[in-house]
Amino acid sequence: MDSPAASPILMNMEPGMCSGAITSMHHDNDDMAAFLDARDLIESRHNTSPKRLLEPGPGEEQILAVLSLAAAAPDHGGITPWRFVIVPREARAALGHVFALDLIDRDAGATLQQIEDAREKAHRAPLLIVAIARLGSSERDIPPLERMISMGAAVQNILLGAHAMGFGAGLTSGRAMASRRLRELLALADGEQAVCCINIGTATHPTRPKRARPSPATFLTYWVPPVDASHGRAPEGAAYLQD
Repeated sequence: MDSPAASPILMNMEPGMCSGAITSMHHDNDDMAAFLDARDLIESRHNTSPKRLLEPGPGEEQILAVLSLAAAAPDHGGITPWRFVIVPREARAALGHVFALDLIDRDAGATLQQIEDAREKAHRAPLLIVAIARLGSSERDIPPLERMISMGAAVQNILLGAHAMGFGAGLTSGRAMASRRLRELLALADGEQAVCCINIGTATHPTRPKRARPSPATFLTYWVPPVDASHGRAPEGAAYLQD
């Protein structure tokens, strides 16, 4: 009888293991400067509530430039498993009506104020884009989870592009994204799902304290082959998790 397979071993990343990582990178000055610029852009981005996004919003050329960044997202199979729908100001009333009716569908006891609040959500940011995942069939058999990863990267690229242009941006979602009424309004095809709204405009309070973000030490482990399978020694000082 075969002996049971050895349990996989995971090495915890100690909090100090990241220190000095940047200074030890062996790249020329141009590469390091590019990295630092990218890091500053990414780390300075934060979600801005649509209530704090005012005119002016991005112009047509700026909108197309920002949306072009979505195409740089990872896309296994090259199927573009997402698309975006801009809802212009003159069409916001219809979207707000859907938000209001969807609330009533879910909660017959909703107050008039709650219904108006739901309606008003469609009228806040100067630019409102609905992000739609394309999870149905295609010429390439790409699992839905991989498609959602691509969509998340595309959305992040849009957020970073808007931030680089000096605009505030934020995501909003909710149960209305899955409603029949919204599907009909946006004429979603089978296999398509509205995921969130991307709101972009000029932030009324452009500066705010950085929120605490987790260190890699809190979400990273290293997998190490079991010693009896690799016939080697475990790294000295490493901490392990074993079943």
